[in-house]
Amino acid sequence: MEKIKQWQMTALREDFTLVESEIPSILEDEALVKIAGCGVCHTDLSFWHDGVHTKKEMPLTLGHEISGSVVQGPVGLIGKNVIIPAVLPCGYCELCKKGRSNICQNQRMPGNDFHGGFASHIVVPHQFLCPVPDGILEKYPLEQLSVIADAISTPYQVVQKSELEPGDLAIVIGIGGVGMYGALIAKIMGARVLAIDLNEEKLAVAKKHGVDATLNSKGLDHKEVKNRVKEIARELGASKYGWKIFEISGTSAGQALAFSLITYSATLSIVGFTLDKLEVRLSNLMAFDAKLIGTWGCKPELYPAVIDLIASGQLEIRDFVQTFPMSRINEVFQNALEHKYDKRPVLVPDFR
Repeated sequence: MEKIKQWQMTALREDFTLVESEIPSILEDEALVKIAGCGVCHTDLSFWHDGVHTKKEMPLTLGHEISGSVVQGPVGLIGKNVIIPAVLPCGYCELCKKGRSNICQNQRMPGNDFHGGFASHIVVPHQFLCPVPDGILEKYPLEQLSVIADAISTPYQVVQKSELEPGDLAIVIGIGGVGMYGALIAKIMGARVLAIDLNEEKLAVAKKHGVDATLNSKGLDHKEVKNRVKEIARELGASKYGWKIFEISGTSAGQALAFSLITYSATLSIVGFTLDKLEVRLSNLMAFDAKLIGTWGCKPELYPAVIDLIASGQLEIRDFVQTFPMSRINEVFQNALEHKYDKRPVLVPDFR
C-alpha cells in the first residue's frame, strides 16, 4: 500500500513536540484513519500533568476522543467517516461475551496503550469502528463529532447502567464536559434532572438547555444540600426515594457530597476520576438498601444509539464544543488545566 507521512504531537511531561514519520504497513485487523478531530479529556490532562501513568511509556501521542475517515483497511470501510471508540475491546474474551466489553482486559486505548489522536493519522484495530451516517454531517462537521467517543458515550452508558426510569430524580454533580451531557441524556431518558455545581455560569447553561433544576452547592454543608435536594424533588414532583445520583466532577469533594445524598433505594454512579481517597461509611449502603456502581468508558455496541440521539436532534452538541488548531496543543492543554474553557476543546490537525 501507499506509504503515508504522519505528524504527531508527541507528549513528554507537560510539553508536546511535533514529530513527522512514515506510517508502517497496517496489519490485517487494522485500519488507517485520517483524523478530523480529537477532543481534550480530563484523562489526557491526568497523563500529561498529574503523573498518571500511561500503559505505553512516554513519549507518547495522547488523545482518545477521535473522529476521522478511513484511508486504508477493509474495502468496506475505506472512505467511511468513523468514530474510534475510546476503549477498543478484543471481542472474544469472557468479559466481552458477557456484554462487559468496556472492561475487556485485552482492551486497547488510544493515547494510552498506543499512539493516540493528537496527530494527522492513527492506526487502530478496525473491528469496532463506528460508522458516521452522512445525514448527521449535514448538521455537524466530523471534527465536532469526536466528542461522541468519550464525553457523550461515557455518560450514556452510565445512565443506562443506573437503571434510570422516566420520572426518576437524576442528580448530576459536576456540569463540565461530561456532566453536561450526562444531565441532558438523563433528561432525554425521561428523568427530572437536578444539576449541582459550584459554577453559576455552567448551571445557567444547563438550565437553558432543558435541565429541570440547578443548585449551587458553594458554601453549603452536606446536610443543607440534601435538605435542598429534598425540596427540589417535591417541587419537581419526583419521589423522595430511588434517586439516581451521578458523580461526574472527579473531585473528592464531589464524591463526598454524592455519597451523602444516598437515600432509600438510591443508585450512586461514580463517573469522574480522582487520585484522592475518600473516607465514607459504607454501612449507609446497607441501611438505605442502595447501590454504588462504577463505570469505565463505553462499550462500542452502544455507540450507534448515541449517534442516533444526535442525528435525530434529541441531543444538541454545538453549544458544548469548541475547536482549535492542533498546533496550539500546548496552549490549549494549559488553558484546560486552568479551567479556562466552558466547552469541550477539540483539536483539529493543521500540520503542513
